[in-house]
Amino acid sequence: MSQGNTRRVIAAGAIGNVLEWYDFAVYGYFAAAIGRAFFPSEDPVAQVLSAFGIFAVGFLMRPIGGAVIGAIGDRLGRRAALTFSVAAMAVPTFLVGVLPDYQTLGIAAPILLTFLRMVQGLSVGGEYTTSIIFIIEQSPPNRRAFVGALGCCGAVGGILLGSATGALLASVMSEQALESWGWRVPFLLGLLVGIAGVVLRRHVHESPRTATAKSPLLDTIRNHGPLLARLAALSVFNSVGFYLMFVYIVSWLQFADDIAPATALGINSTSMALMLPVMVLMGWLSDRYGRRPVMLGAAALGFAGALPFFWLMHQGQPELVLLGQFGFVVAIGAFIGGQPALMVEAVPAAIRCTAIALGYNVTLGILGGFSPLVATWLVHRTENDYSPAFMIMAAAAVSFAAILKFDETYRLKLQTA
Repeated sequence: MSQGNTRRVIAAGAIGNVLEWYDFAVYGYFAAAIGRAFFPSEDPVAQVLSAFGIFAVGFLMRPIGGAVIGAIGDRLGRRAALTFSVAAMAVPTFLVGVLPDYQTLGIAAPILLTFLRMVQGLSVGGEYTTSIIFIIEQSPPNRRAFVGALGCCGAVGGILLGSATGALLASVMSEQALESWGWRVPFLLGLLVGIAGVVLRRHVHESPRTATAKSPLLDTIRNHGPLLARLAALSVFNSVGFYLMFVYIVSWLQFADDIAPATALGINSTSMALMLPVMVLMGWLSDRYGRRPVMLGAAALGFAGALPFFWLMHQGQPELVLLGQFGFVVAIGAFIGGQPALMVEAVPAAIRCTAIALGYNVTLGILGGFSPLVATWLVHRTENDYSPAFMIMAAAAVSFAAILKFDETYRLKLQTA
């Protein structure tokens, strides 16, 4: 594949991830304001719990979306699935931005918000996995992890864009304006990214056609149960670590360290910017030395470093907070750098979209979506601000064990028929 076509393929795969994760990031960052708008309560903790509860409901739709969009990708082609998923995300994103609050609609407001988050969760369930499959299948054999990591930069770039947008709004708007209507602006802007995604994907070449199971979903469930379990366990560290450290952490810094929202968002934006080169570098190393060494090292660092990194972040000084979060950037970034290529290489072509979407999204939907909610509850229930660190340690241990169950695949020819 030519260099120009490679760039177009990566851009087409990444653009949807930018929108998907921009929206979910913005929702997580403005959870407190959304909670006050849609869940009136005298208890601010209850409001955040309610907002993150709907965040989790959206994630519960991910396995369903993965099954539906994965089947589209296996039966009708990767491009058809990707075009559908980005369109299904753009419209609800815009509607969240214009949805009237509780004072205007009463109980209908949180009900409609829940419905929109469910539609978005359905879309995101197939977006990320199908996009990385799409670009890795078309990448050179010795650059699959590198290209896959570049595609993942769309997801991290979306989180970064959401964080940077939040930080910018917090710095130029009064607290009252941000609370009243400013939080809606990022959702309205997301529609522009969605339109660009639809246009770009309609003009990209399809992945090479593969042999397709008559029913990819049934074939996957009946014949590939152990593979699904390994994919789900592999994704635990990514799921818990990512959503605690780059979505929930903004709220944690405000509650635990009394750091101003603008400062917390600024620190998180800096960490996300550092995440991009870390992922690409680790993808490159994974192509040279293998998936297992890079990912095992990443999971080990996540386990051993969780408490020391959180201790640094709990000192309340922005420089130490950033240093502690950078430790997680290295651990999680290294893990994500090799994971997409390992998943694509380990799954047969005929069920690749469906199996990866199911295995990955069951974990993301249950553990990733509920991690902010569980962490919020644990911190306030146990009065232990280090509760999220123990969650990350447990997740790292599960994924470390899962990696050992996968064969090394970086030198194998990718199955396409």
